[in-house]
Amino acid sequence: MQVVELIAAKRDGHAIASGDLHDLIAAYSAKEVPDYQMAAFLMAGYLRGFSHDETVALTDAMVVSGDRLDLSGLSGPTVDKHSTGGVGDSTTLVVAPLAAALGMQTVKLSGRGLGFTGGTLDKLEAIPGMRTQLTEKELLAQVERIGLVVCAQTADLVPADKAIYALRDVTATVGNTALIASSIMSKKIAGGAHAILLDVKVGSGAFMKTADSARELANICVALGTSAGRATRALITDMDQPLADTVGNAIDVQEAIEVLKGERQSRFVDLCLTLVGHLAALSGVAPDAGTGRQQAGQALRSGAGLERFRLLVEAQGGDPHVVDDTSLLPAAPTIIDVHAPQDAWLATVDAEAIGRASGALGAGRQKLDDVIDPAVGLSLHVKIGDQSHAGDTIGRIFARDGQDARNAELAVLQALGWSPLPVSAPPLVHEIVDPAQGPGAGQGR
Repeated sequence: MQVVELIAAKRDGHAIASGDLHDLIAAYSAKEVPDYQMAAFLMAGYLRGFSHDETVALTDAMVVSGDRLDLSGLSGPTVDKHSTGGVGDSTTLVVAPLAAALGMQTVKLSGRGLGFTGGTLDKLEAIPGMRTQLTEKELLAQVERIGLVVCAQTADLVPADKAIYALRDVTATVGNTALIASSIMSKKIAGGAHAILLDVKVGSGAFMKTADSARELANICVALGTSAGRATRALITDMDQPLADTVGNAIDVQEAIEVLKGERQSRFVDLCLTLVGHLAALSGVAPDAGTGRQQAGQALRSGAGLERFRLLVEAQGGDPHVVDDTSLLPAAPTIIDVHAPQDAWLATVDAEAIGRASGALGAGRQKLDDVIDPAVGLSLHVKIGDQSHAGDTIGRIFARDGQDARNAELAVLQALGWSPLPVSAPPLVHEIVDPAQGPGAGQGR
């Protein structure tokens, strides 16, 4: 293999053969190809694009670069749910327990957050004693015993993706849709689950800002999963405002527990039930997503989902008493309320600015070795279309000190746009991408 020839071919817009892409990824993983040559190839691909066949080959090459989880010994249908990320998106904390309560075996290999707030692992580690580093043997035994596991990806799972992503991050080549899709799906395929559900966010708080870009990513990801023999579907969901009421870590865990207790009704709850419904349909637990959603609602009302969450915490070394007493979670020393500035309807939310405000409090990290404060964050109780009156409490800041709290309060208020006239709430699910139903199937809701 002549790497320079591959770089030149991609630079000139030519397709790269599958075998050559496999050889390139393998050689880079073995450190036989230097960073500067891989960076040149990635930039050529970023500018010229990758075909479907090239994207499939890239994904497969990254999958075979390391270990793969073998879930064939598990007794139930195996499922995985992936979100492309957003503000106030802690659906895994609710979806995984509800899916387990319906008989699915949920294997969720999660990451730590970079940017606005913590990732799923950071949220779980706000629970005293919670352990997220598990061996493969521990992972498989736990899934078989309680139906779910949420833990860190091992270093040996898709190592090529980790190396290539780090290079993309410092060479301005992150934004290519084919590279994003191959990064996501290589980890999902290596994770071993038979059914994969993708929650592709679109809007001001998402990586994909437009419907067209979100649809492109969703279609490529679904095609990659289908090519790998997995039952794959994607929902394109709204991120023009924070999904849940809370944006942080410990407060996200508290909200998830309250949801599982049936104490909250919100867009967040609605999406969690919808996601579980689609997982149930993909895995064959339910005949269709609507029936699956109904079953998820029953598991929520009965407390079966809450009990699975308790088992998850206990199985991974956390204090299960937090389920009954959320005051055991880390608490911020300074809490202030945010008040509506006028009589009006909420018209717009800069969700990214809300996320930045939470990150500035200490709820997020800019580098992987940054330390997150699990206690801090913020909540926003109003959604687009809600009416508020001047002085109403519309949010809350959880901070280390008064100055941080006041800065966050100002940032939240500046992120909100108000209207003197009623405003319609945006749809929660914009589109469903399912190869069995055709593009655009199931739009709405």
